[in-house]
Amino acid sequence: MRKIAISLLLSLFVTIVVAQNEQDSAWIRDNFTKLEQTIPMRDGIKLHTSIYMPNDKSEKHPILMVRTPYSCAPYGKDFSARLWTGHWRYYARENYIIVIQDVRGRWMSEGDFVDVRPFNKSKTGTEIDEASDTYDAIDWMVKNIPNNNGNVGVFGISYPGFYSTMAAASGHPALKAVSPQAPVTDWFMGDDFHHNGAFFQMDGFSFYSGFGKPRPKPTTVGPGGFEFPIRDNYKFYLENPLPKLMQHMKDSVAFWKDLYAHPNYDAWWQARDARRAMHNVKPAMLVVGGLFDAEDCFGAWNLYKAIEKQNPTTNNKIVMGPWYHGQWASNDGTKLGNVKFESNTSQWYQNNIEIPFFNYYLKGKGEDPKLSEATIFFTGENKWRKLEQWPPAGNGRDIYLAKDGILSWNMPGSQTSFTEYISDPANPVPYTEDVHFRRTREYMTDDQRFASRRPDVLTFETFPLEEDLTLAGPVIANLKVSISGTDADFVVKVIDVFPDDFKYPGTTQIAGRTTSGQYPMDGYQMLVRGEIMRGKFRNSFETPVPFKPGTIETVKFELPDVAHTFKKGHRLMIQIQSSWFPLADRNPQQFMNIYEAVEADFKKATIKIYHDATNTSKIFLPILRN
Repeated sequence: MRKIAISLLLSLFVTIVVAQNEQDSAWIRDNFTKLEQTIPMRDGIKLHTSIYMPNDKSEKHPILMVRTPYSCAPYGKDFSARLWTGHWRYYARENYIIVIQDVRGRWMSEGDFVDVRPFNKSKTGTEIDEASDTYDAIDWMVKNIPNNNGNVGVFGISYPGFYSTMAAASGHPALKAVSPQAPVTDWFMGDDFHHNGAFFQMDGFSFYSGFGKPRPKPTTVGPGGFEFPIRDNYKFYLENPLPKLMQHMKDSVAFWKDLYAHPNYDAWWQARDARRAMHNVKPAMLVVGGLFDAEDCFGAWNLYKAIEKQNPTTNNKIVMGPWYHGQWASNDGTKLGNVKFESNTSQWYQNNIEIPFFNYYLKGKGEDPKLSEATIFFTGENKWRKLEQWPPAGNGRDIYLAKDGILSWNMPGSQTSFTEYISDPANPVPYTEDVHFRRTREYMTDDQRFASRRPDVLTFETFPLEEDLTLAGPVIANLKVSISGTDADFVVKVIDVFPDDFKYPGTTQIAGRTTSGQYPMDGYQMLVRGEIMRGKFRNSFETPVPFKPGTIETVKFELPDVAHTFKKGHRLMIQIQSSWFPLADRNPQQFMNIYEAVEADFKKATIKIYHDATNTSKIFLPILRN
C-alpha cells in the first residue's frame, strides 16, 4: 500500500508540473513576440540571436541575455521551452526582453569558433574577442529593440557562465548586472577537463567527441557524439588510454589536439584563464555555484575571489548552495544523491537572490537587495549563512595524520612512522562504487565505504566529535611522501562519517531495513570534498619535475572551498589514494608525457605517506568559529 501511495503522489506531482508548464507556455506565447535577428559585429561577422519581446507597451522593459555555444534553438517561429520549464518563467512574468544568442562560430552564427577564446585587453579596430562580441550585441540591442529601457543583464551557467564573465569585461555602459553561474574559468587548474594538471578524460572525451566536431557553415543541426562500444565507463577507459582516445577522435577535433599539445600550464593555457579579464569591472556581479558541482566548482569560487582582489570597489557577491551543476536553476534543490538538505534550496535562491538582484538593477523594482558578501549554504547543519567576507575570518587549524589510521589534533611523535600502499594502474581506484556509462553528478556526495575497503586507499579518522565542527574555506593538503617510481597522483578526500545509528527523519526500520526503501545512511561516509594533484606539478605547473625514488618530498595543494558542518557525534575522515578512475586519467607512475603513454608504460608503485614529527603530513582545516 505504501508503494502504491508513493506512486500515486509522484503521478500527481508530475501531472501538476505538466499542467503548470502548459499554462505558462500558453501565457508566454500569448504575451510575447519572437524575433530572430543576425546582429553585426565590428569585423562584419553576424551572430544569430533569438529575441523574445513582451507585447506589453505600458512601460519600457529591461533586456536579459544569455550567450551560448549550445544553441538558441528552436529556430524559426517556435518558442524555446526554457521560457516556461524553469525559473525563466518568472522573468517572462516580469516582462523582461529575453535574448539568447549563438556565439561566434556555433550553430547559426557566422565566424570561427574558438574554445574559451582568450581575452584581448589591447584589441583595436576590428579585432575581436568574446567581450567585444558582447559589447557589440548589447550596443545593437539597446539601439534597435523596441521598448527597451536601456538596462541589460547577462547570465549563464557553465560555458554560458564563461561568456557572462566576458560580458562583465566588455565595458558597455548599458550593462548593469551580470551573473556568471558555474563559470568555466580555468580549464587546467580546476574546471571540467583538468584538476591540478590531471586530465579529466571521461568528461573531456564524452563532451568533445560531439561538441568539438567542426562546423564549416551555419547550421541548425547539431553534431553526433561518439558511439561507445562498451557501456561501462571504467572498462572503456581502462582499455582506451589517451593515445587510443586520440585515434577515436579521428584527428577532427582541433581543441582535443590542443589538449594533447599542451600538457603543462604554459602560456597557451594561461591566456585562457578568464580571471585575466577581470579588471575594471563595472556591473553589479552575482557569482553563483554549487558546493557539489562536478564540473565547475573551482570556477565559481575562484572567479569571485579574482574579482574581489582585482576590483575592490566593484559590487561583487557570491552565492554557493548544496547543488550539482546547474541545480540552482531547477525546480528541486532538496537533495543530492542520498544526502538531504531539509528545504528546497533552489527555489529559495531563485526567489530570494537571483530574481530580486536582476529586478533591482535592471528594473529599479524593490529595495536594494543589499546581499551579504557571501550567501553560503552549509551542509551538515543544512542552513544558509550570510557572511561579511569569503573565506570568513576564522581560526584555521592543522589536523595530523597519525599511525593506525588516526586523525589527530596533536603533533605525532618523533619515531619514524608511515603508512604505505601499492598503487596499480591496472586496477585503479574507482570514483564511485556502481557501474556507470556516463559520469554521475551524485558522486560528489557519494558514500565512500567502498573505497575504505580497498588496500590502496588510506583512511584516517577522528574519534566521534564532541561538538560541531564547521569548515568554511579552502582545505589545504600538506603531505610528506615517498614513491618507488618517478611520478604519482595524490587524491585527498574530506569525508563526514555519520553515526552508526543515523537515519533521516521520517524513516523507520523493521528487521534492520528502512521501510521507505532509502539507502542505509547509518555509518554513511559522505564525500564532502575531493581533489586530485598530479605529483609532477608539485613545485610548478609550468615546469614539472620527476620524483626521486625513495626520497621523502612534499606534496602540498589546495582543495576547492568547503562549507560544511560535521555534527556532534560524527567523525571527520581523510582518505588518500593515487587514482580516481575513470574520472581522472591514469598516471603511469613514471615521469613522462602522459598523453603519449601506452599500456606498457604503466607501472605499479609503492606510495608511502609519512606521519611523524620530522615528516609530518597534515591537513589545514578552515574552521569557522561561531
